[in-house]
Amino acid sequence: MTTKNVIKVLIADDHAIVREGLKQILADTKDIVVAGHAENGNEAIRLSREGTSHVLLLDISMPDRSGIEVLKQVKKETPKIAVLMLSMHREDQYAIRSLKAGASGYLNKQSAPAELVNAIRQVASGRKYISAALAQELANQISDDHEIPLHETLSDREYQTLTMIASGKTVSDIAAELVLSVKTISMYRSRLLQKMKLRHNAELTHYAIKNHLVD
Repeated sequence: MTTKNVIKVLIADDHAIVREGLKQILADTKDIVVAGHAENGNEAIRLSREGTSHVLLLDISMPDRSGIEVLKQVKKETPKIAVLMLSMHREDQYAIRSLKAGASGYLNKQSAPAELVNAIRQVASGRKYISAALAQELANQISDDHEIPLHETLSDREYQTLTMIASGKTVSDIAAELVLSVKTISMYRSRLLQKMKLRHNAELTHYAIKNHLVD
């Protein structure tokens, strides 16, 4: 294996245990090396700018900025890097949003190590990666009379606010976690309620549970 053929991977995850676990998995491969790691979104963007990595493994839940925001910024500044999103969320929640935002693939963190390696190789070669489960979900959605679900009309921030409220968090909790003002989160809440034709948090939570948007 020549240096020219080695896939250089940048890992962006705020959990040290996850980063070390990913490094261990990739250490057993001859054609993939970990070129660096980031603990937050801004660091991931900065390291991506260096242009030395072929693939960015990006956690969708970062402490300072949402993974979708980081993804969009990275693809804007460093379009050649392939971004493989990692998440604990089910694929039908965030995968399509990630792919539309420029991701080359989306993988659940509970996936087998072999699937991770295969996904990295696939996106590094310029192809898209989706799991068999997501492929089936997409196939199920393709229909002449298919109507787009209301939650898919939301912006990324509005959708994030929806899932966090449905998980039991208050506007203040969300503002603190996302490092935004309470006024801004309240605006997102008002917008999503209007778009989804809902009146209050109870209806919002019921909708999220009914549509399997929260665990």
